[in-house]
Amino acid sequence: MPYWINIIVSLLSCAIAGVSGIWLVPYLHKIKFGQPIKTEDGPKWHAKKQGTPTMGGFMFIVSTLICLVIGYCIYRWQCGIDITDKSNINSALTVLSCIIFCLLFALLGFIDDYIKVAKKDNHGLTPKQKMILQFIFGGAFLGALYAFGDTSTVIDLSFVSFDIGILYYPIMITAIIYLTNAVNLTDGVDGLCGTVTFVAMLVFTVACAILKFNELSIFTMAVAGGCLGFLVWNLNPAKCFMGDTGSMFLGASVTAVGLILHKHLLLVLVSLVYILEALSVVIQVSYFKYTAKKHFKATGEKGQGKRIFKMTPIHHHFELSGFSEYKIVITFSLFGLVAGIIGILTIL
Repeated sequence: MPYWINIIVSLLSCAIAGVSGIWLVPYLHKIKFGQPIKTEDGPKWHAKKQGTPTMGGFMFIVSTLICLVIGYCIYRWQCGIDITDKSNINSALTVLSCIIFCLLFALLGFIDDYIKVAKKDNHGLTPKQKMILQFIFGGAFLGALYAFGDTSTVIDLSFVSFDIGILYYPIMITAIIYLTNAVNLTDGVDGLCGTVTFVAMLVFTVACAILKFNELSIFTMAVAGGCLGFLVWNLNPAKCFMGDTGSMFLGASVTAVGLILHKHLLLVLVSLVYILEALSVVIQVSYFKYTAKKHFKATGEKGQGKRIFKMTPIHHHFELSGFSEYKIVITFSLFGLVAGIIGILTIL
């Protein structure tokens, strides 16, 4: 596929996302859709961000949808794609299932955001409600991939592959739930989730080119461009947050592309920043509970457990260690880029 199609898609998506903020941000202010901030969920100085408009993820969601359609039409026209060919039909339907999957997660995030804004509290849907819906959406997406030709149950780690049969599906559903929520956790510093995902989508675009997933590369570049346009409004000091509406969409996008490519080691490496963000929370909570329980057994008194990090997710640890939000964004994005490049090397 001509590289200029992806460039046009990304630039157009960037422009639409960036320009849409001119109307969306004042509108969110007008209807008072501001983000409630709880100081226990982040450093104390985050309290000044109280009331910053949320749900800004609509900027890159809309730009992605528009540019995906435009890019696909250009691709068909320029390359003379025969839509009646079964393989081309399945490819198109796979990308369609990808965008529907992402929109379902965005809807889940929107409901969560709306509840938070309506109640003026930093809690939305319960964890149980989220897990059930994410399980259903993940299962439906894997079912769609199976229906459109991806019937493989092989875990591909590039250097070694193994078929795990029917166990593939519950494991991948677990991966979907973990990664989408991990991306959501990454959205805790101005510009962090957007820049890390921008890098991830650029890496995935290279992978799509290598593996000949042309239609999917249009989607990855549309998301990358949308993230870049959104950063105009989200870099520190943020004028707008993406909210769960945006972070769940991005989480689903990263996960869906990785599963469609069926290169699991690549997915892990591209998602390494997100994975470590969520893992830091798991480690912190587990160690805190363990040390609190140990103290109780030793003394018979209920005491505070110990912490490994100053605060989690780990980007807050770096904040409390003196890193500026810009420095965190740059450091994490460069780390993600290096991990992504290593991932590309594994599929060459």
